Amino acid sequence: MPSPDSIACAVVYPRALCQQLSPQAPMSHPFPDHTHQGKWVAYACLALSMSMVGVYVALSKPLTAALPVFLLAWMRFGIAAIAMGNWLRRPAHEAPMTTQTKRLVFLESFIGNFMFSICMLFGVSMTSAVSAGVILSMIPAAIAILSWVLLKERVGKRVWLAAAFGALGIALLAMARHWDSAGGSVAENPITGRALLGNALVFAAVLCEGVYAVVGKKLTVILTPKRISALINLCGFLLMTPMGIYFAWGFHFSAVHYSIWLLLVFYAMAASVWTVWLWMTGLQTIPAARAGVFSVMLPITAAVVGVFVLGETLNTMEVIAFAIALAGVLLATLPGSNQRL
Repeated sequence: MPSPDSIACAVVYPRALCQQLSPQAPMSHPFPDHTHQGKWVAYACLALSMSMVGVYVALSKPLTAALPVFLLAWMRFGIAAIAMGNWLRRPAHEAPMTTQTKRLVFLESFIGNFMFSICMLFGVSMTSAVSAGVILSMIPAAIAILSWVLLKERVGKRVWLAAAFGALGIALLAMARHWDSAGGSVAENPITGRALLGNALVFAAVLCEGVYAVVGKKLTVILTPKRISALINLCGFLLMTPMGIYFAWGFHFSAVHYSIWLLLVFYAMAASVWTVWLWMTGLQTIPAARAGVFSVMLPITAAVVGVFVLGETLNTMEVIAFAIALAGVLLATLPGSNQRL
């Protein structure tokens, strides 16, 4: 007789995803033991990964203004595929990929790369930065819930509280951007049908990020971080190729300023190589639910880049929001008496 958890999983999530992430599925090797120092190195990898995501998201505005979204994504995957060509080779100590592993790699690429990019880029273009920021603040909670349901990870109170701190901090940050410094009130903007669609797409991106973290955790016990990065990028390139060719046909590449091409190279390396490798490296040591807390670094770093690079201002409420969100990270990472997650 199926358990209540399996029934809930089948109702809420696609059947194939539940089968692939079932805790009874065979693994190539168990979770290795790690030193205390190694845990902090993993924390640094996770924080740096999400911080870099915030950087390239903030700096992607000129790219989306100069290049069609699908063409931009296609060239991103193509540049990264060239850079990671050697990472596709299977290490001598790594077992050949099973059919289940191949499905997980495709799922990771399709949801975490392909769908996340489409939902995020189009969603942000349709809604306000405030709404997007509030919705993105749900990422830590989404990862914790999916880790609990799909990976059967035991999520401790500190991680749930840390996720709540992160959500509260980033929500305050988003609301602060709407704060009228002259009148001390929140500006009122009517929500249109386009904005509602944009909000829905950003929320879909949150779910994609949650699945990305959970599937990534499963893959790190089977494949090396470098090979995961290269494989999911290659899948993303193949998935984006039809639309990429369509938008490349007739596009005036010569009209694009050279600075955009330089920024594109940075975007490709950061989005498909560095951040993915850092995230997968951290996931080898840290449970997915706790790792998800570090996603608060994404909107925080994006705001910092906006202040110091794009010339935006930072008010008192935003500083408080940063402090609350970072307190959540400290709550999840500092050692305590309860060693569950």
